[in-house]
Amino acid sequence: MNGHDNNIKLKHNINFIAGIDEAGRGPLAGPVVAAAVIIDYHPELIKVNDSKKLTKKNRKDLAILIKKHAKSIGIGVVSAQEIDLYNIKVASQIAMERAVSNLTIKPNMLLIDFEHINSNISQISITKGDMTSFSIACASIIAKTYRDKLMEDYDTKYPMYEFSKHMGYPTKRHLELLKIHGVSEIHRKTFKPVKNILEKGDL
Repeated sequence: MNGHDNNIKLKHNINFIAGIDEAGRGPLAGPVVAAAVIIDYHPELIKVNDSKKLTKKNRKDLAILIKKHAKSIGIGVVSAQEIDLYNIKVASQIAMERAVSNLTIKPNMLLIDFEHINSNISQISITKGDMTSFSIACASIIAKTYRDKLMEDYDTKYPMYEFSKHMGYPTKRHLELLKIHGVSEIHRKTFKPVKNILEKGDL
């Protein structure tokens, strides 16, 4: 995984690669979050992998180590309201662009998990990048843990939806609670189950 990033550095004779990934395309509630990470491999990060293949504890532990060793980390957040305005694909791209703009070091190259963004920096879109590129995998962990923390915070504001248990994803329990309590201000109103509640009062 780390060899992939190093090969790109050598091929293009560049110093700083930023891996970029997002979390939160599929949920019915909450923002989509992207992370951009400039990082070199360190032995402490040997367990880095696609965030979806890690346990919650593994992700949290690795996020701490990634923050320790990263040269720069940028986070981009796009709200549920913006998602409804733009659509989730465009919102994800905007989140990635915001993440890049929040880096303290300007990268020479962007490696993005199966996406292209509006940027004057050279970029490579990589299919299943979070399983191939070390920096993208780090970004996937940072984005996921950052978004999970946001949803846990929302859980304290909207305890009736149990966001800390499902993070806004359309689980059976979330759909049940959505039907009981209706739509909150952080639900994505253009997503079908939420839209159905608003239009028909049913899923």
